Amino acid sequence: MLEIRSVYKRFNLEAGFFARENRYVYAVNGVSLSVGDNEIYGLVGESGCGKTTTARLAVRMYRSDSGSIRFIDREGESYSVESLDSRGLHLLRSKIQYVFQDPARSLNPRMDILEILTAGYRYSPFWPGPKEARRQAEAVMVDVGLQPSDLERRAADFSGGQRQRISIARALMAKPELLICDEVVSALDVSIQGQILNLLLKLKQEYKLSMLFIAHDLAVVSYVSDRIGVMYRGLMMEEAPSQDLISQRLHPYTRHLYAAIPQVETGPRTQRSVQARFGELPDPTRPPAGIDPRVYQPDSPLKEADSAAQTMDEVSPGHRVSRYFNENASATALSSGQR
Repeated sequence: MLEIRSVYKRFNLEAGFFARENRYVYAVNGVSLSVGDNEIYGLVGESGCGKTTTARLAVRMYRSDSGSIRFIDREGESYSVESLDSRGLHLLRSKIQYVFQDPARSLNPRMDILEILTAGYRYSPFWPGPKEARRQAEAVMVDVGLQPSDLERRAADFSGGQRQRISIARALMAKPELLICDEVVSALDVSIQGQILNLLLKLKQEYKLSMLFIAHDLAVVSYVSDRIGVMYRGLMMEEAPSQDLISQRLHPYTRHLYAAIPQVETGPRTQRSVQARFGELPDPTRPPAGIDPRVYQPDSPLKEADSAAQTMDEVSPGHRVSRYFNENASATALSSGQR
């Protein structure tokens, strides 16, 4: 349904007349992934790894520097995201809906909930008119666990979890085929997180949705996803079906992410954070020694090294591991079955 192939995106760190040249941060560095029909693909990584940028490239909030992004709808029609005109982009965005992290900022406080749900829907190719739109809004509110009478209230009247349900309801109004959920539970209490995750799983079945689910918590992503991709500094480190990734986490970085999941401990505390075990995230504008220059300098002469840095080994069906960080460590893990 969604196919992203070898996509790159960099951002200029400076602007204006006195801006220095070649001051970039490379947010996405050759990422490839695909989301299948009625599948939840989880994208996990620390803040700044490029997962949100990848999602925004998929709906052309940003334009990629190179690579291919393609969306294929259920009728088999293919959309080349980078080459769409305004009309095609408008149609694409009715088929792909985005749910943002902070509902308090994404919901207009001046509107009642009915206006919030129908404001964008009015410009959809599927707009049925005000009367039918209200009926649909009432049905969607019930589907996300709220009441039709809540349509007359404003966003400030609701809790954080309820606001996120409203954000999801707004996305569903356009009858999307793909839902992009960008850190939708990260700002919520743990008990509310579970409710929202279960809601997404229910909606996936009822609406036959595909989802790109983004989070920094591997435990959350593994609970909701069919497949998972692990990103670090704009690169894909490992990709596998959810259960395979948890039981056979082969890449060193994936293992460190897993080690950072809070556990109930009965003995002395031995667990450390990802930063403590794997090192602090380096300054993305200053490549540390030993890191492939390609990540920072697109005109690097080290073309052979560039190619090797992006290699993904398929170690079992659907399970791919990058050699980027430490090829020897990865090879050792592969040969020994290290967990």
